[in-house]
Amino acid sequence: MSGAAAKATARHRLNPGKLLLSKWTAVQPQNREKHFLVSELFCDEQGQVLQIELQAVLSQRCQRLDWRALEDAQSWHMGWK
Repeated sequence: MSGAAAKATARHRLNPGKLLLSKWTAVQPQNREKHFLVSELFCDEQGQVLQIELQAVLSQRCQRLDWRALEDAQSWHMGWK
């Protein structure tokens, strides 16, 4: 498999408008925080999703990040595993 093909398979195909309340598992958990829920979407004036808020299920800690970070399959898995 070529480098470009490998990179393409290491990405999730996401619809940013459907991320709210979706479940995610961190590939490399920190502070025992493994499972997360998308608790909020942050959009621009045109309604385009720019960032999300991820809430850790264990600690309820929230973090805000670019929604495209979830496309990295080496960092995030869809669903709770």
